Amino acid sequence: MILMMGAFMSALDSSIVNVAIPKFMALFGVGPDQAEWVMTGYLLTSGVVVPITGYLGNRFGYKRLYIAAISVFTLGSALCSLSWNNDVLIGARIIQAVGGGAIMPVTMAMNYTIVPRNRIGMALGIWSVAITMAPSIGPTLGGYLIDNFNWQTIFTINIPIGIMAVILGGLSLPETPGRPGLKFDLPGSILSGSGCFAILLALSEGQTYGWTSLFIVTTVVVGVFAMILFVMWELCTPSPLLDVRLLRNTVFSTSLMAVSAIFIGLFAIVFLIPIYAQDLLGYTPMQTGLLLMPQGLAMGVMMPVTGRLFDRFGAFPMAAAGAVVLTLVTYSLHNLSLDSTYGHLQFLLIMRGVGVSLCMMPVTASGMNAVPRRMASEASALTNLVRNIAASVGIAFLTYIMQLREVYHVQWLATTVTPSSLDLLQRMRYAMHLPDTAAALGVLSLYVQQQGTMAAIDDSFLVATVIVAVAVPLVLMLGRKRVEAARLAETGRLDELAAASAGHRANIPVPAE
Repeated sequence: MILMMGAFMSALDSSIVNVAIPKFMALFGVGPDQAEWVMTGYLLTSGVVVPITGYLGNRFGYKRLYIAAISVFTLGSALCSLSWNNDVLIGARIIQAVGGGAIMPVTMAMNYTIVPRNRIGMALGIWSVAITMAPSIGPTLGGYLIDNFNWQTIFTINIPIGIMAVILGGLSLPETPGRPGLKFDLPGSILSGSGCFAILLALSEGQTYGWTSLFIVTTVVVGVFAMILFVMWELCTPSPLLDVRLLRNTVFSTSLMAVSAIFIGLFAIVFLIPIYAQDLLGYTPMQTGLLLMPQGLAMGVMMPVTGRLFDRFGAFPMAAAGAVVLTLVTYSLHNLSLDSTYGHLQFLLIMRGVGVSLCMMPVTASGMNAVPRRMASEASALTNLVRNIAASVGIAFLTYIMQLREVYHVQWLATTVTPSSLDLLQRMRYAMHLPDTAAALGVLSLYVQQQGTMAAIDDSFLVATVIVAVAVPLVLMLGRKRVEAARLAETGRLDELAAASAGHRANIPVPAE
């Protein structure tokens, strides 16, 4: 529960700030391109921090790292609430992200370090409540705080929770031993940080600059090239920042691919539903938040149940059922229209939340269980890095699909308005009591635009369905026997590496599994 407090704060802060962007624009007198860096700065900094959390956890111990991360995050929250202009707020958000980026991987790694393996499903189910409920609660809570109090409260709300997490963590969490002699992989850190920064920057700014612009293409090339060099360096250095050889573990790699597909589908909802609800159905931000909240609550209720079932039956039965439910419900969402009711949409989202709960935690836990306990920090960092990139790729790709299809559908619908439509315009004018034909044409143009956007959102959900469906065959490889065999093979590899590298034994200890 102490670990979940930190994870919940970190996940909540990634969504609660979204609804405040218009407020920042008006308050600080900046445009959307400047205000969005309140979000982009946090995302980029978190992406840079995640790869080094494995080293920090092994070097200083998970408990110390967790308390330090919560402290920095809480300090950043306090500084955000004191900001007097947009630049100061961005700087404070970067400080906040240094702590927030480390919280997720270190809390996941601590679960696998301090919890017995036969109860890890229940522990991870409770921990997963944070990352599933927070994105759904964030917009509603943010809108409520801004409407009824002030914008500072979306940051000050973190301060008492952060202080409580630090105190309880210091009193109750068991300390994990550090490794003072562990060498820091500076080249690997520079390459991974540069690669993650460039790739996330391109995904965040692609819509602003254009995906084929020189800036975005150059940034993508630099990011990909840096990540290739990072992998090559990690394979030859005796003290890697992240042991990328973990990707040879087929169960762990399969888990990462399945998690990526699920996360892209999850963030499709976070991105597309607010556009649909507010721009097309006319819901307020608060109504949209209440629309999304039951989905988050359903996931919060189901996660501990899924964890208990995982401990008893393994991942395959639930992950397979969850992936199928998630795929079918995502496909159903592509039939949404301008006449869809609030209750119908809410029901589909709740069912989708159940599907996510059934598959996401077992898939993640299977991948982590497939590696030895001593590699928990590296596996956790890799898992969270892949999650962050998958979420960014999903949002960027679905945005591109939606905009591309919107142009197509609007142009196609516009061709149906011909000179023969004059009779229709006249009837619209009289039926709607419009002053002239030009006004009727304006109403018709608005309707064409709405229908084009609706069709584009439906197409985006169809694409999201195809991506989510990729997870269905992948979960077939996550049976309990496969997971155990992969873990034993990985343990043998590490034992052989330690035996062959006696000179580096201080850097690569071999504790009993």
